Parts: sequence; structure tokens; C-alpha cells
Amino acid sequence: METSLRYGGDSKTLRIHAKEKIPISPNSICQIQGELDTKLGAPTFVHGLIRYFHPGLSANLGVGLRYNKRDKLHYHVRGKKAFPVTADGLFNFNVKGRCNIDEELKQFDYSAATEFVWSIFDVKKSQDVRIKVGYDVLAKTSYMQVRENNWTFNLDQNRRWNVRYDL
Repeated sequence: METSLRYGGDSKTLRIHAKEKIPISPNSICQIQGELDTKLGAPTFVHGLIRYFHPGLSANLGVGLRYNKRDKLHYHVRGKKAFPVTADGLFNFNVKGRCNIDEELKQFDYSAATEFVWSIFDVKKSQDVRIKVGYDVLAKTSYMQVRENNWTFNLDQNRRWNVRYDL
């Protein structure tokens, strides 16, 4: 199980996030995740997703259900396609999108983004870094992410930020 501590600039609340990936087949997993708000002592969301990976296309598709304290139950669909920029596959251009649909199938919430992702292995012994710079096409917002082994820092052009530490 992957567990992380998350702190965001908007909520200024420490959250505990957990994710479990259960293999279904060589190219599919069942992914279950949830988050606990430590200030309220209550879950902020629970999410179950079936993900299919197509290695030949460098693409994946996920379909599942999401329950959160604010909007209740949603159906969730997401996909991503990676286009290698370098032959070693360490620098990629990604196109990704997602759609949340409410339980009455009346409200649709979309997002679509493009991003460059650069993975740098062994910057120092046992230290890997990933730098991601992207643009959310529908929200018209640029963002960046820097990840170093267990630490992740996210920032967008609206000065929203969060820090994550994977336990």
C-alpha cells in the first residue's frame, strides 16, 4: 500500500492519503484510494478504479467510482497517452483527460491537459527526480510538479500549491 501525507496551500490541512493497487491481469489493475482529513477526522474521498494499460501504445484507460464528502457519488473515466520525445523514454509529451459524471448522469466535469515529463534517474546515489510542466487546456492554467523520491511539490499559475510526502 502506498501511503502519503499531503499538505495544501488552499486548505492548510494535513491529509493522509492511501492507495492500493491490486493486479487483475498483466495489463490491468484495480486501484483503490482514499484520503482522511486530519483536522476533521473524516474521509474526504474514496475512489475505486479499474485501469487498463496498453504498453504497445504507451496509453492507459481507467473507469471507476468516486465518493467525496461534498459532491457525493460520481462515475469517473480517465485516459492518458505518452509520446516519447527521446529514444530512451525519459522525456515524454503526455496528453491526458478525465471526466467525472454525477450519479444522475446530469453533470459532467471535464479536464484535459498536455504536459512534458522528464525523468532523471540517479541524480545522486538512489535519488531520482521527475519534473513535469503542463497546461490544463480547459481551465487554461499552467502547472508544474517536481518529485524527488518521496517528496512531491505541485504549483499552478494561480498560486495554488501542495506538498506530498510518501511514507
